[in-house]
Amino acid sequence: MFFRLVNQLAEKEGVTEQLKADNQMLWVKRMNNIRNRATEIVNAELIYV
Repeated sequence: MFFRLVNQLAEKEGVTEQLKADNQMLWVKRMNNIRNRATEIVNAELIYV
């Protein structure tokens, strides 16, 4: 669920391999943000409910 959600959010927000090649720090920043949000969603859905 986590990996699927990360992939969906990255695709939706346009975080691509091209961005990774062009601006690595921006890509890392956006992917960390996406991973943190996905973690919160998974925790809320599976653990805290």
